[in-house]
Amino acid sequence: MEHQSNGVRVVAGKVKWFDPVKGFGFVVADEGGPDILLHANVLRNFGQSSVADGATIEIEVQKTDRGVQATQVLKIQPPDAPEGAPLADFEHLDPDVIASAELEPARVKWFDKAKGFGFANVFGKPEDVFIHIEVLRRSGLSDLQPGEALAIRVVDGRRGRMAMEVNAWEAALAR
Repeated sequence: MEHQSNGVRVVAGKVKWFDPVKGFGFVVADEGGPDILLHANVLRNFGQSSVADGATIEIEVQKTDRGVQATQVLKIQPPDAPEGAPLADFEHLDPDVIASAELEPARVKWFDKAKGFGFANVFGKPEDVFIHIEVLRRSGLSDLQPGEALAIRVVDGRRGRMAMEVNAWEAALAR
């Protein structure tokens, strides 16, 4: 899947790794070739501050004197979830309840990637919403920054309100 104009090509591939602290990562093109630099600003223009390793991505790229770089993100698909790995906290929930959960506007309170979880606040609601790193990965994200705007699907779990889907705010608006 590729077209060319003004030296810009559309390339499909997978995220090799992305580090929001360093502000960049790399994409491996399905067609092969050198790794493609993915800068945090390009990702932010798409409405995300991070992307999960292994996510499928469609990007516009341009060759520069420093190598091939992504200039625009067109689409991101979360990495495939491991088979039979539902989170224990969601196992008891009715699939219809999960499917009917609304997207709610939220802001990240804090998230610690090393601990594997964090919390967000839904606009107009007092209780915190727990966000597990596995839910984040399944949503195609790898990390969250305090104050980041999100759209999340929340369910009442065994330990209180829990996010079961996390979207960057801009990505949710585009749906």
